[in-house]
Amino acid sequence: MENKKKDIRALTKKQLQEFFVANGDKSFRGSQVYEWLWSKGAHTFEEMTNISKQTRAMLAENFVINHIRVDQMQRSSDGTIKNAVKLHDNLTVESVLIPTPKRTTACVSSQVGCSLDCQFCATARLKRMRNLNPDEIYDQVVAIDNESRLYFDRPLSNIVFMGMGEPLMNYNNVMKAVEKITSDEGLGMSAKRITISTSGVPKMIKKLADDEAKIKLAVSLHAATDEVRTRIMPFNETFPLEDLREALEYWYAKTKSRITYEYIVWKDVNDTRKDAMALVRFCKYVPCKVNLIEYNPIDDGEFQQASSQATDMYQNLLEQNGITVTVRRSRGKDIDAACGQLANKSAS
Repeated sequence: MENKKKDIRALTKKQLQEFFVANGDKSFRGSQVYEWLWSKGAHTFEEMTNISKQTRAMLAENFVINHIRVDQMQRSSDGTIKNAVKLHDNLTVESVLIPTPKRTTACVSSQVGCSLDCQFCATARLKRMRNLNPDEIYDQVVAIDNESRLYFDRPLSNIVFMGMGEPLMNYNNVMKAVEKITSDEGLGMSAKRITISTSGVPKMIKKLADDEAKIKLAVSLHAATDEVRTRIMPFNETFPLEDLREALEYWYAKTKSRITYEYIVWKDVNDTRKDAMALVRFCKYVPCKVNLIEYNPIDDGEFQQASSQATDMYQNLLEQNGITVTVRRSRGKDIDAACGQLANKSAS
């Protein structure tokens, strides 16, 4: 019968207040429970110590708290932490804590598996099982914030939706999670410290702009010609670069927020001057910066990191054309926690 009970965190604060009034209690009791669920991160009703035992028992009869559980935690030699997160239905996703001297960043998942088919990404090889609920996304952030405080003696400073899944394919739940994360009744983090990384879903990028989201936007670009991009990211056939470009122009016109392009240079895929010049041209459409990312192999060797000369060539051409560029070294490779490696390998 347990699975018949409703997850209490699916209720709004107002719905919780109405539930208590309907059960002969005061509405403020709903506010107390809401605070326990979100600000205090209670895993059980028993933890709600300022609420009577009788009321806690009544809550347990009617609801469950489908809290995530960090099933396994791995620590990399560079300090990166990877969590294998067990969900209430026994599915698993992964999230990562990335420490640097000045910040700690949570890389969180938005789907179990992924809806898209990027050839170079381990997560894409897992079929999409389901979207994560807002509370499951929120819980990943809380767990990483706790780890940041425990291991690095400081609160979490940044969040990137760059884990498993395409966040814009789970738009409503991701935005509800962001609302909770930024709320004073949740974690109270600034929306400016949150980045949604998308492979490029034009319609949803426009919706993000229309909804006046204050978050930052990153796009996993990896090629600036349709020919190459469709080969490595087949969904590009449905969402071609022209549509993506138009959506990004729309985003910038609405938000005035600079876009980050994530870009991996692979040997014999996109490592020529022609490829680099195509990226330079694409960067001219809207104010942006480029992160050139080190590639993290996913076993089969089909994709290989380009030479350092190719990466240098990209960096020089971008800088010569006035485009801000950063070369990013991957973190957590030894525990399969780096970009593109998240595929539930934790238990292996």
